[in-house]
Amino acid sequence: MDAATKALPPGGVVDLVRTDGKPLGTWYFNPHNLIALRRLSEASAMQVDAAFLAERIEAARALRDRLFDRPFYRLIHAEADGLPGLAIDRFDDVLVCQSNTAGTDLMEPALLAALDQVLAPRAIVWRDDSSVRAIEGLKIAEAGTLVKGALDGPIALEENGARFLADPVGGQKSGWFFDQRDNRAFVARLAQGARVLDVYCHTGGFAVQAALAGAIRVLGIDRSKPALALAAQAADLNGVAQRCQFHAGEAFAEMERRAVAGERYDVVIADPPAFARSKRDLAIGLKGYRKMTAEAAALVAPGGFLAVCSCSYNVEPTAFAEEVARGIMRAGRGGRVLRSAGAAPDHPVHPLLPESAYLKAMVLQLD
Repeated sequence: MDAATKALPPGGVVDLVRTDGKPLGTWYFNPHNLIALRRLSEASAMQVDAAFLAERIEAARALRDRLFDRPFYRLIHAEADGLPGLAIDRFDDVLVCQSNTAGTDLMEPALLAALDQVLAPRAIVWRDDSSVRAIEGLKIAEAGTLVKGALDGPIALEENGARFLADPVGGQKSGWFFDQRDNRAFVARLAQGARVLDVYCHTGGFAVQAALAGAIRVLGIDRSKPALALAAQAADLNGVAQRCQFHAGEAFAEMERRAVAGERYDVVIADPPAFARSKRDLAIGLKGYRKMTAEAAALVAPGGFLAVCSCSYNVEPTAFAEEVARGIMRAGRGGRVLRSAGAAPDHPVHPLLPESAYLKAMVLQLD
């Protein structure tokens, strides 16, 4: 990379040309990252303005409106929707934009204008608090910023017929994880008449839907008291508060303590934050998934069900499945895999970026 190239502004839009002069499209460029170029268009000399962004957003909305009958979904999922480095979650008339690259930071004014044009939301939250921004040489905020409209507290959403609350400014990511939508529905079908333990329950996505499906008792565990407060409110909103209990605690310690005490559940869910946020963490992360599976499996009653997940994009599906199998063996259990799945379809995968299929979810029945 020569001095002139290094002097280009991080996130600026450039045309890429082969050495033989053949154009390779419009990209944005950051000299501070090993992934220096991210493609915005196969066409060259594109003006990346509000009109360009509005076209991409409208196409993404049209797809989601075919997939879902309610306006609660991931609207933009980075490269797969033609806007690398950007994620936008839609909560009806509230949008949460997550910027992970210098290019998306520079797009902010045009993006806000495009969102107003396509969706006219009452509020927009801009999140630039992801740790991956450090790789781009960007500042990391402590929480989101309200860049349009006003919010007077948590916002409402609906999923699989259930009602929930999310904190789009201070909560994890956008305040909700739409990627688990289909996995939550599958696990809920197993919960009728069951005792359910939801570890890393966050704001109650798995727990409340299990209770709505007929679970007789649900215990949700998370270390975040604000998230647990929203989970309890969601249980109340759905009329299942009497069958739901939420407890603040560290996941591994709680699982070990309850196993020693002889507690057993018909359905156990373990959906943790990423254990391997970088390749340097991969070996430790894999051991973490093995240990988590073993601890969770020890709490499953014979014939019961175990759902385990990983959102670490550095962990490949085969590696995760291997650690799950080792964890079950460590717990002295046998069983069968009922489901191996990824994210819901509002998180599409670019065909040339299979590593962007970050979510792994496995459901097993244990003997």
